[in-house]
Amino acid sequence: MARIAPVVPLEALGARLGKGQRLLGLDLGEKTIGVAISDSGLRVASPLKTIRRTRFTRDAAALKALCAARNVGGLVIGLPVNMDGSEGPRCDSVRQFAANLHQIAGLDLPIAFWDERLSSAAVERFLIGEADMSRARRRA
Repeated sequence: MARIAPVVPLEALGARLGKGQRLLGLDLGEKTIGVAISDSGLRVASPLKTIRRTRFTRDAAALKALCAARNVGGLVIGLPVNMDGSEGPRCDSVRQFAANLHQIAGLDLPIAFWDERLSSAAVERFLIGEADMSRARRRA
């Protein structure tokens, strides 16, 4: 029987952490994984590093090492929901990555997904892609 990643609502994630544990935030791109870390009070997240994606096993090993070194007790993974609220292939890919972290890599941490629709990167993608607000168009 396959193990299922322990996905929890974001609001419940803090209660699953031990004393002084932090959260690791992941922004999964096709070529890189942006990594941020919270403070131990879970009030502020700061950029930590960018992992250049290679193979899943290497990417997962790098994330496991960060979790161990930084006393991480949970993950917050950005979910690229479409602006209309629907989930497309990119969301499927992110959810599968999270499941693989648990099932294949053995990273046994609770995971919460963060709706990226209103993040600055998502807004920029929306403006450039759907609203035709590319840099060239904005300068005009």
